[in-house]
Amino acid sequence: MNTAAAGQTRIVIRTPQGAIEERGVEGRTLSIGKDEACDIVIKGWSIGKRHAEISFDEDGPQVVSVNQVVGVNVNGRRIKSYGPLSSRDEIQVGGYSIYVVGGAGAKKSAAQDSPPPPLPDAAGAQGPHARPAPGGSREPAPRAVPAEAAPPGRPPMPGAAPLPAEAPPRAGAAKAPPQDIYLPWRIKVHDAVIALMDVRRTDITTMSDEELRAATNAMVYLALPDLGLPEEIDVGELARQVVAEAVGLGPLEPLLQDEAVTEVMVNAHNEIFIERAGRITRSEVTFSSPKAVLGAIERIVAPLGRKIDESSPMVDARLKDGSRVNAVIPPLALKGPCISIRKFPVRRLYGEDLLKFGSLSPQMLQFLSFAVEQAQNMIISGGTGSGKTTLLNVLSNFIPDTERIVTIEDAAELRLHQPNLVSLEARPANSEGKGGVPIRELVRNALRMRPDRIVVGECRGGEALDMLQAMNTGHDGSLTTAHANSARDMLSRVEVMVLMAGMDLPVTAIREQIASAVNLVVQQTRFKCGSRKITAITEVTGVESGTIQMQDLFVFKPEGFGEDGRVRGQFVATGAIPEFIEELRAAGIRTPPLSIFDAPDAHD
Repeated sequence: MNTAAAGQTRIVIRTPQGAIEERGVEGRTLSIGKDEACDIVIKGWSIGKRHAEISFDEDGPQVVSVNQVVGVNVNGRRIKSYGPLSSRDEIQVGGYSIYVVGGAGAKKSAAQDSPPPPLPDAAGAQGPHARPAPGGSREPAPRAVPAEAAPPGRPPMPGAAPLPAEAPPRAGAAKAPPQDIYLPWRIKVHDAVIALMDVRRTDITTMSDEELRAATNAMVYLALPDLGLPEEIDVGELARQVVAEAVGLGPLEPLLQDEAVTEVMVNAHNEIFIERAGRITRSEVTFSSPKAVLGAIERIVAPLGRKIDESSPMVDARLKDGSRVNAVIPPLALKGPCISIRKFPVRRLYGEDLLKFGSLSPQMLQFLSFAVEQAQNMIISGGTGSGKTTLLNVLSNFIPDTERIVTIEDAAELRLHQPNLVSLEARPANSEGKGGVPIRELVRNALRMRPDRIVVGECRGGEALDMLQAMNTGHDGSLTTAHANSARDMLSRVEVMVLMAGMDLPVTAIREQIASAVNLVVQQTRFKCGSRKITAITEVTGVESGTIQMQDLFVFKPEGFGEDGRVRGQFVATGAIPEFIEELRAAGIRTPPLSIFDAPDAHD
């Protein structure tokens, strides 16, 4: 090998501890072993004095195993000799990983392996797939996986400036072609990465999420050269998409990171809809296949100890940020696996945020915060997607830090910040129908946990009876939500849910329990334009002639729709003063000014 060639060839070594060493090549043969006379000295009980040799000739670098007892592996397979080596081939000796990078002697193997396009330089500029050689011919440009992207236990492939573990799109990616152009290439790269993992016998079961992403990202770049990507494909963006779909949530990841998106709905692998600013639109992104959707579902439910398969084709779960997830798979889902994700804000919401959203008036917020502080039992009522859980989160912030709170939910969504807090989550039954712990049992158990307040994410069945019992036995200020279209319907539904508990109670007794336990019903409504507003705050005043008596304190009066298509209207007080306000004033407790309950002048 000539001097120029030797100067261009490099040996990269990664020790079992992860340290990286790099050296040039001198001569036509390199010896590897623990003898100090070897060109590459590596230590270890399984390494021979002269363990292997790398030779350089016209056909490219060759590796030969000298120690046949322990041997040498290349790309996870035992070899006696192997060559020509490319910069992608990993020589494994006693926990060390060795790569031969570049060099004229490796030209044949490099040409056969179709090296990937060069990674961005220090300025972030992306080079072409091959650079013109003198005389107009094209010579593949050497590149390798950066150290940050190398899989755990693997050496980096030098030859380019470092990139993060998931390479960001290059400058100007905002002008990239439509996203669907990536779909066929994403499928090809994904298949190639799976094949490469199989060849290398990669054990992903012991890797953390970060390690798995780094390893997958590295293999993406190793798989790219054989594909012949067109110039309009952004390599960094393609790698990000493949890694996201292989080990993450695929095309859902950027949607979940978008704070403006409040709901993500996957109807099929190629049909994804999102809700933004209260309006539902179809997203341009898609999954590559139904199998990719199923993989994303399994990655969501596995950390929670839940499973989804043909025997259990439906599941409720949550993401790390608390967002609620529901998934259904075939045979129930005819178009393929589908996912519904109800996102929650990344940051903590306060009452001022509800004012900014136009969900209520300052007077209503002042009253609700005071009612929570004064331990009034409250039910938040509304339809699906009306914002009940968000409102419950905000109102829970007004609970004093001195009180002990127990929250109970099907899938943990509430994010309270009081110091004395216990969060409980129901557990579904296993495939044999055993081991389930429903909300009702958790509510009964919570009574033994010395709570000042019990917050139930949503009442759907017999737990309503236990919730009423708790409200009537000293746990004032408890909060819950339920589905109903009005405050009156809400109380009727509570009656039905109490009957679902299996107790043969007369309706009169149930209504007396409800009137005694519930102080306020807050009605939340989602309008067709996507706006979410509190349309009524209603006080429960008692039972008369077998009918629960109620009075509206605040209501929202719609006044049509504006030019932007949004509902217009006013939040007004009815003039009724809550009975508990009068009782508190009589006891000498400071309350909000009664003027907030004044009805507007009829002549205004």
